[in-house]
Amino acid sequence: MTTMTSRERVLSSYDRTGYDRIPVKHEATPEVNRDLIHHFGLTNMEQLLRVLGDDFRYVDPVYCGPELRTFPDGSIEGYFGERYKRAEFEGGSYLEASYLPYAGVETLDQLDRSHFPSADWFDYSTIRQQCESWNGQFALCFGTPGDMDFINSIARARGMEEVLMDLLDDNEVFIEIMQARFDFYYETHRRVLEAAGGLIDFVHIGEDLGNQRGPMISKEIFERHFAPKFKKYFDMAHSYGARTMMHMCGCVESFLPRLIELGLDVEDVVQPTTPEMDIAFLQNRYADRLVFCGTMCVQSTLAHGTPADVEREVRRRLELFPKGGLFLGPTHAIQVGSPLPNILALYRAAGSLMEKPDESILAIAGGEEPGKVNMSKLF
Repeated sequence: MTTMTSRERVLSSYDRTGYDRIPVKHEATPEVNRDLIHHFGLTNMEQLLRVLGDDFRYVDPVYCGPELRTFPDGSIEGYFGERYKRAEFEGGSYLEASYLPYAGVETLDQLDRSHFPSADWFDYSTIRQQCESWNGQFALCFGTPGDMDFINSIARARGMEEVLMDLLDDNEVFIEIMQARFDFYYETHRRVLEAAGGLIDFVHIGEDLGNQRGPMISKEIFERHFAPKFKKYFDMAHSYGARTMMHMCGCVESFLPRLIELGLDVEDVVQPTTPEMDIAFLQNRYADRLVFCGTMCVQSTLAHGTPADVEREVRRRLELFPKGGLFLGPTHAIQVGSPLPNILALYRAAGSLMEKPDESILAIAGGEEPGKVNMSKLF
């Protein structure tokens, strides 16, 4: 088969019409990305994405809103007034919520709405230029797993236990915060899509509807609080010609039929922790209606397997999706401590890895620094 551009490869896989190789989508922690950059003798993330064969690129509006403050304890401010501080562990660190401004707020008259963000906080004037700069080479995306993300991200400003009780009780404070969060991301995405003029292929949002063993919420709660919002958002995205991608950790199979009805096109990241989340089960049940992204487990195969285990799991997916329907990648950011040979085996078995970067790759400048905090991707 003739060699495809990344965009052709992704869209052919999406349409299930075949490809020259399976599309891949890389994600790793900053520490892992730094190790990969060092291994290949590179200098930036764009070079690394080329070497690994990542077929996707993201565009972003320019943040021009109020200063997101850094506090004396080192914590940084989020869009909703919450704060994050680095939790250190052996080999790396994660930003964790350290100040929850809406914890314990029980009535609307106690709710401080001054921290609610606005889509006006961004400059969208460069979006079209960003899209055109890729010359149709890559599948273009906008958004992050933290966009929408009502349960997880509101919990970062209110507390997980309180949010789960809010959903049961239809708490008016949670409903108000959830609506503000939806309005913010809906309008931000709409303005980006409008500015892009049809050049964005996928929009990316998230909602962790599952845990390791099963759903986080009931179908009744999903229908009451989530379904109308997702329906409105998916319809809007489709009206601009974009396809919808939704990051969902955990066991979410029971929600998939309804999400497909609402307009979901791509399930990201397919965490295989229960039998019904196994990729063969999902392929058999949903492959004609839903595209999958991810599926290579960062908790088992990539972290604790061997290169042969990784290669076997990749081959299994190639056999399950010979014409498309899967964008191959990890089930989350590849974590610190994952053996480098396993990571390389993933992309080598996929056929995307450039074993030795050539001069054209080494000459590429730019790309986000692997250790830099991109606030738009955190919240």
